[in-house]
Amino acid sequence: MGEHTAPTFPQETIDEYAALGVDLPALFSAGDLGERMGVRIVEASAERVVGTMPVEGNTQPYGLLHGGASAVLAETLGSVGSMLHGGATRIAVGVDLNCTHHRGARGGLVTGVATPVHRGRSTATYEIVITDEHGKRVCTARLTCLLRDAPQPATD
Repeated sequence: MGEHTAPTFPQETIDEYAALGVDLPALFSAGDLGERMGVRIVEASAERVVGTMPVEGNTQPYGLLHGGASAVLAETLGSVGSMLHGGATRIAVGVDLNCTHHRGARGGLVTGVATPVHRGRSTATYEIVITDEHGKRVCTARLTCLLRDAPQPATD
């Protein structure tokens, strides 16, 4: 669905993951559902994650943005925020997603902004507001992720 643009992360976050041998920006660059749907993360930190998605290619039979596509964008953005909150030694696993669809979108890009509602030791909850190109709210979502310890690499 077009050219992938690298997300931006705070340098200290990139350094934290690099120390563990993980190329953080590369985690968002290939092969997943969000990529196939054209999701682009343009800003990412534990405090705010911003991403876009084209309406074209993500519609239901009436030509409107599919509610499931909004859910994919919301879960992607909230999961990234949760992962960044948890840090390099934790993984985020979505356990609850709620989406309220306010209006349809027929074209252009929608933009999602995820901000934290709760950031604890074992869970993180983000509100994700998705708007159309005119700034009108298309969807409001809430995602809660469980934060688990990341699997440790096997030692010889």
